[in-house]
This record gives sequence, structure tokens and C-alpha cells, in this order.
Amino acid sequence: MPLHSTLPPASDVALAHSHALQSLIRDRIAATNGWITFEEFMNLALYAPGLGYYASGATKLGNAGDFVTAPEMSPLFGQTLARQIMQIMQQLDQTDILEFGAGTGKLAADILLELEQHQVLPENYFILEVSAELRQRQQRWLQDRAPHLFSRITWLEQLPADFNGIMLGNEVLDAMPVHIVSWRGDQILERGVTWQDDRFTWLERPLEHVELLTLANALTTHINPGQEPDWAYSSEINLAARYFIRSLADSLRQGVILLVDYGFGRSEFYHPQRQQGTLMCHYRHHAHDDPFFLPGLQDITTHVDFSALLEVADQSGLSLAGYTTQAHFLINCGITTVLGRTASADTLHYLPQAQAAQKLISPAEMGELFKVIAFAKNFAEPLLGFSRGDLSRLL
Repeated sequence: MPLHSTLPPASDVALAHSHALQSLIRDRIAATNGWITFEEFMNLALYAPGLGYYASGATKLGNAGDFVTAPEMSPLFGQTLARQIMQIMQQLDQTDILEFGAGTGKLAADILLELEQHQVLPENYFILEVSAELRQRQQRWLQDRAPHLFSRITWLEQLPADFNGIMLGNEVLDAMPVHIVSWRGDQILERGVTWQDDRFTWLERPLEHVELLTLANALTTHINPGQEPDWAYSSEINLAARYFIRSLADSLRQGVILLVDYGFGRSEFYHPQRQQGTLMCHYRHHAHDDPFFLPGLQDITTHVDFSALLEVADQSGLSLAGYTTQAHFLINCGITTVLGRTASADTLHYLPQAQAAQKLISPAEMGELFKVIAFAKNFAEPLLGFSRGDLSRLL
């Protein structure tokens, strides 16, 4: 059965929106000799002003959207994360929080309300959000859920030049546009996109980007350890994530960067058996691997190569402060204690929270695939969330 026939149909309005974005991408392809990199395709599909998936007004998160993130699932995630934030705040003289890609704003609200309970609110809670539509949703949510704290929240257009405190990103890196590289025997090619027979399709060309080629050459021993001459392999290289870490390192003066996302260390990310990479799309709670399906109406993601983040962090003056699974991190930070604040006899409230906790920490759900990595600058205190379950050996 064809993939598209198994996915929910789009409305006429949604289809018209997608067709407008397809036209924009086709024009871009025509203007660049009939071919663009997948990185450019993904960037347009997700972030083209007014048309890209994250730049339009359609609901993305929650049951009415295309996928559910940990903060949307339960306040437990933000409340538990706040316990790690509190420990960091106690060690710093000046403490702000800066969240990237804040979704609906729910994580910010959960963190701030939890910090308020412990009387350790930050001086400022900054949100850096590239989507104007999501920014508006965040403002509405936070005005509704935490109106008395709203004055502490500021939306930024760019990173501050000097920042002290906690930088936080939940499922930010996986939505950054990636290059796709193909190894074909002794050739290294870049996978791009063309328009042919009234549809988008793949087209490979020799890889010319200098930095990308250097990284691809270095990965060859991981993907083809036996040096087989007819080896064929495709995977992603995320230059944007590398640039992102460099920019955070430039901005941070003292504090900790906490990043939560799904992914692996390099040896697992570029495992010889992972021959098609990690590209995945999410459309109305259906996961599939066709990035050309209804551009603008679906999310496009890839897993994170956490080893690449560590490599760049080390070069940029940051130190690794921890790397573990989401399950270990949340348990170390006391998710069971937070859950225990709701009486088990109160089944109406306790059971949904317990079910959410199970999803957050279960190896079969989010607990093992999602990782938490922390980088520090001028901060040496061991972090609560990494007290057990260290996985830095896998980076």
C-alpha cells in the first residue's frame, strides 16, 4: 500500500498552503540550476516565512497537532527539570534562564511556577524563538497560566552578547536543517533535491562544501570499517547544530547549557548498519520517512549526533558537565518525589501523572532514546541530574 494512502487526508485549505510552499521551493530549485541541497529544502520546508511548518499558523504540538513533546505530556517534566535549575542557580551570583524554541510556552510556565514555589526565581526568563507564530502562542499561554510572572519573561531576536545562567533547549537540535551525504564506494556525494515529473525527488552531486567534505572524510572509517569497495551509505551531517553550539559558547560567560533531544553518540549514529540515516517526518501523529510529502504540513527531523556537539563544545571553551539518558536525568533530579506530591488516593489526578512519568522514563518510550547533555563554562559544581548513569564514554 502506498505511504500517502495510509496518512490522514489534508483539508483543501491545508493543501493550498502546501502547494504555495511547493511553488516557492520549485522556484528556488529553478533559480539554482535545477538542484538545491537537502539542507536548503529542509530549511524552506520548516522555516520559509509564512509558509514553512514552523512559520505558519497550524497547530504543531499536542493531540491536535503532529507530535507530543515531554512538556506537553505533563508538568512533571518541567517541575523536575526545575530542580536541576535550582541547584545551578544556587551556585551563581547572577542567574537568568534562556530557553530556545519554547514550543507552546508550557515548559517555561512549569519551570517558573516550580521555581516560585521554592522562592528561587531568576532575574529574567528569556525565550529565543524563530517562529513568530509560536512566539504569539507562547505569550498567550504564559499570560494565561502565569500572569504574575509575565513581567520576568522577555522574547529575544538574537543571543545576548554576555549571558550568565542556564541555557535550555528541549527538542531544538532535531529540527535544525541538515545536509545529507552519501558514500558510494570511493566517492562522497551530497544528496540534494530536484523537481522532476511533477514532484520533488532526490539527486546526488559531488560534495564540494569544504567543511562538510572534511567531516564526511573523517566519518568514513565509522561507516565502512572493513573498507569494502562497493559500500553504499547515506546519513546526515548537521552543520547548523555545530554553529549553534559555537554561538552559545560565545554568548555564555558563566553557567550551564542543558540540551534534551533524541540521538546517539557518533559510533551508534553512524553505525555501519544504519545505512539510511535517521531522517524522520511527523504528520498528525504518524511517523514516516518521506520529507517531500506535503511540505509545510509536516515536521522533518533527524536524530542528534551528540559526539559532534561535544567536539565543537570542547573547541569553543566549554566543558562537558554530563551526558545521560532522559530516564537517569529525571530520576536523579527527583521525578518520583515530584510525582509523590500528588496523593495516590487521588486517582483522578495521580493516574495521569503516573502514566506520564512512565512514558518519560520508560526505556520503551522516551527514557532511553532521549538524552540530556550539559556543557559548562566557569562552573565546576557536579550536576544533580548526572549523579548516576553517566554515558560520556559513548561520546
